[in-house]
Amino acid sequence: QVQLVESGGGLVQAGGSLNLSCAASGNIASYNTMGWYRQAPGKQRELVATISSAGRTNYGDSVKGRFTISSDNAQNTVALQMNSLKPEDTAVYYCHAFRLVSGFGSNYWGQGTQVTVSS
Repeated sequence: QVQLVESGGGLVQAGGSLNLSCAASGNIASYNTMGWYRQAPGKQRELVATISSAGRTNYGDSVKGRFTISSDNAQNTVALQMNSLKPEDTAVYYCHAFRLVSGFGSNYWGQGTQVTVSS
């Protein structure tokens, strides 16, 4: 069973920083892509950032220049460094993993961690 466990969420003031961590079962190198998504009440879940097994990164437009995604294969973790936080960043942040095997793709999700940014 694939397990993704997020940590690092909390309450911060606007302009502050948080670092989220996602611990994955097995080797993260076995996932084609890992990343972070977020969802605020009444809104659609949106892409925050992804990183491929080759190290390619992708960011949602709203977080470019402020957030940085990174991976540590030795620790099987994916981190999201969030700087210059804004109230609109408030959401539940979910770790996501994608694996493609023999043409079949599987998606895995963590339980989420709450990030609240006060104004």
